[in-house]
Amino acid sequence: MDGMDERDVSAGDGRTLHVYDRGTGSRVVLWHHGTPNIGTPPRPLFATADRLGVRLIGYDRPGYGGSSPLPGRDIASAARDAATVADALGIGTFAVLGHSGGGPHALACAALLPGRVTAVASISGLAPFSEEWDWFGGMGPSGVATLRAARAGRTVAGSDVDFTAADRAALDGEWGWFGEVVRPALANGPEPQIADDRAYVNPWGFDPATITVPVLLAHGADDRVVPAAHAGHVHPAAERWITPGAGHISVLPATATRVLEWLAGLST
Repeated sequence: MDGMDERDVSAGDGRTLHVYDRGTGSRVVLWHHGTPNIGTPPRPLFATADRLGVRLIGYDRPGYGGSSPLPGRDIASAARDAATVADALGIGTFAVLGHSGGGPHALACAALLPGRVTAVASISGLAPFSEEWDWFGGMGPSGVATLRAARAGRTVAGSDVDFTAADRAALDGEWGWFGEVVRPALANGPEPQIADDRAYVNPWGFDPATITVPVLLAHGADDRVVPAAHAGHVHPAAERWITPGAGHISVLPATATRVLEWLAGLST
């Protein structure tokens, strides 16, 4: 698939991680996928990655695609898995990029892998769950119902998505790529998505405010899946790009190329 290499990597605890590797550039960006997706890096970013000399890697989060489940996983567990993937591919330092539910997992790597992660960008990503501010404010009804259920420990996986008209229009363009990563993610049933949702609304296992490398938070002002207010509750020194009129998906054609350029400029 467009020069994509795939392999299985041992996680060292009896689990397997299914890994994707594209490109040979000296700059490496590790992609963290959303919910429910598999981990192949986004096809719409391939041309930009080639221009920048970026090697894109990713992996299926536990339970998705070809990766083994990890019962009770928290967000912090992504750091160990990411380090395992990088080690298996002979990669020392790398930047991390996540979209939607991948954002918190990218932040985990930046917080917990000092000396290895050079920069982190989260697009349309969640902030840690908190009852001290209106964490659900501006979120659409499907997301509220699903995440409140996850908070209560109920096994509910949402089927509807609170996309805006601009999001649906974006899915008719090159970012219709999401169809390639959602369908196989659903093949393993609802459990990986439920595990993700529970991880989002329970303690993450780290504090993103402790991240010392550059942090970029990109958000659509009209996002109803993860409202833009979340960008104000992640990291006090983060750079924030809020795009007027953009939603959860439509922020990607507006900013994803610039985000990758930002990461590449901070990668070694």
